[in-house]
Amino acid sequence: MSNSFMTIQRHIMEEEKKHPKATGELSALLSDLALAAKVISLEVNKAGLVDILGYTGEENVQGEDVKKLDIFSHDMMIHAMNHGGHLAVMASEEEAEIIRIPDRHNLGKYVLLFDPLDGSSNIDANVSVGTIFSIYKRISADGTPGTVEDCLQPGDKQVAAGYVLYGSSTIMVYTAGDGVHGFTLDPAFGEFLLSHNNIRIPEKAKIYSLNEGNYKYWRSGLKEYIKYLQDADDRGREPYTSRYIGSMVADIHRNMLYGGIFIYPADRRSPNGKLRLLYECNPMAFLVEQGGGRAIDGRGNRILALKPESLHQRVPIYIGSKEAVDMAEKFISNEE
Repeated sequence: MSNSFMTIQRHIMEEEKKHPKATGELSALLSDLALAAKVISLEVNKAGLVDILGYTGEENVQGEDVKKLDIFSHDMMIHAMNHGGHLAVMASEEEAEIIRIPDRHNLGKYVLLFDPLDGSSNIDANVSVGTIFSIYKRISADGTPGTVEDCLQPGDKQVAAGYVLYGSSTIMVYTAGDGVHGFTLDPAFGEFLLSHNNIRIPEKAKIYSLNEGNYKYWRSGLKEYIKYLQDADDRGREPYTSRYIGSMVADIHRNMLYGGIFIYPADRRSPNGKLRLLYECNPMAFLVEQGGGRAIDGRGNRILALKPESLHQRVPIYIGSKEAVDMAEKFISNEE
């Protein structure tokens, strides 16, 4: 398949042909998400020129100050997705409860969970931010409005997931369970064009990403693991390079391409970690596993096997190249 003028819509349709029983609904849903990403990208790229930078003065359900672009992105996702007829219910990191779909449009068979603007604390510094999304099939009865239970499914039930990175270029990366594919937005044509076909995360890593400012709160196993990554040895093993942007989408995207591990651990200040299972960890874990990597919680569990208990549940995460995650698992399983 040639990358030349392979738009995301065409790619989605080509992938759909591989599944004779496909109805086209998931394809339409992914196309709607691509449209929402284009609009959000436009606003992010001109954020310094209009009055949407800065805080709203409010807090979201996580108790975090809300940026104006967070609200714009959240609203745009809802407006783009709630009238297509493909969804039963949505949930967002910015909303305390589920987002109900308007009547006559709320009987679809899919569920959408999303983080509208991950890394938004970096907006004013012009650092890359992103949108993360996760799609499931509903488990409630067909022909009825969706429920909270539709949203509280383990990550291994996802049928599609992805992210949009708003950086020097806008890139949309998605999986529908058959590999990971990336598309770069061509501003001249207004289309996402295939730029990264069948992304495979390198098995051997060379980058680690985590906030080392929290070192004193870490448990012993993680401290030893980071020391191991920083050290060379007489057998020619080179130390890893530390690269931490503080935007999960940007850090994981880089590691997907170059090989690396991203860590947001449990520690004495955040015993359950900080990142959200439904809106960040599950979709990223699905993508990374589809690309040949691993994602674990550091407590003996695969991220995708966790059963969510609430809409805004937080979990620790170790995610990235298989070799690096395997080694992390050995260190943290032996910690004091």
